[in-house]
Amino acid sequence: MTATQKIIVLRFSAMGDVAMVASVLREFSEQNPSAELIMVSRSAFKPFFDGIPNLIFHPIQPKTTHKGIDGLYKLYQELRRYKPTAIADLHDNLRSRAICTFFRLTGTNIRRINKGRAGKKRLTRANNKVFKPLRKTVELYADVFRELGLNIKLSHQIHKSPLAIPAKAQSLFTDQATRKVGISPFAQHVYKVYALAKMEEVIASLSNLGYELFIFGGGKTEETVAEQWTQKYLNTHNLIGNYNLTEELAIISNLDLMLSMDSSGMHMASLMGVPVVSVWGPTHPYAGFLGYGQSENDCLQVDHPSRPNSIYGNKPCLCGVENCIDLIQPETIVNKIKEKLNG
Repeated sequence: MTATQKIIVLRFSAMGDVAMVASVLREFSEQNPSAELIMVSRSAFKPFFDGIPNLIFHPIQPKTTHKGIDGLYKLYQELRRYKPTAIADLHDNLRSRAICTFFRLTGTNIRRINKGRAGKKRLTRANNKVFKPLRKTVELYADVFRELGLNIKLSHQIHKSPLAIPAKAQSLFTDQATRKVGISPFAQHVYKVYALAKMEEVIASLSNLGYELFIFGGGKTEETVAEQWTQKYLNTHNLIGNYNLTEELAIISNLDLMLSMDSSGMHMASLMGVPVVSVWGPTHPYAGFLGYGQSENDCLQVDHPSRPNSIYGNKPCLCGVENCIDLIQPETIVNKIKEKLNG
């Protein structure tokens, strides 16, 4: 491709998937400095892409300006002004396909992600399960650029580069000697959430060990739970509802470790170069959604012939009376965190 290449990248949701795209685009931009990127996603996710060279963020407003086919045509008209030479569809949903159809009529080069649905079905089916690792989602993203004729080799390494701590959070970082642990205990789907009573045991143990704890991720209900924990345990801070995404990313970049479910917290920490201890239930890292640059050795999960039975965690566990995620003992999580921080 020539120095005038402009590539529109489409990935509208979900939060963790968009964060993974940002990890890929950072390395892509480093390896292809002459290519210009126009990232199209929800405006809330813009902070993921801050600091990536040669990248313009263009927001999609699916509930207002860009709602319906008329709205998508309006988005196409907005994007056409960039005079793109190629479209990288990393989403492959109805909206992204509509945008691609408009551009295809103008002869624009278009490549779309192959999500590997057949392999995922084999991995999660109850009978004749094929239990083997699938291609990582970040590599599926990178494949789209390769099909466009660009070289990209992902390092699969996290790169920590702490950002300036937001002014209103600086008081939480006065003790440089104390290890800082983020905790992202919630998820979009309830089946991916470790029992809150057991998570509280984890928090109590980590607090007693003297770690500084930062709780991330969620809405009003989760904020209430987090506030209760902060009242009960020393050195425990609730960030839910108190910081915007840009500020959260800056805080995460200064942590020593993140404890997360298979959720966006894992991917945000990965983007910021922070190691993650992750807890898995009906989903599995073999499906390709492990945080970028993270190690499978840091995934806590139980072996069971019914696992995994879900790709996205929107289906209940099939492991028996007790959910497989709750078979993981709090002390197992605490010991893994101690091992990571002291190793």
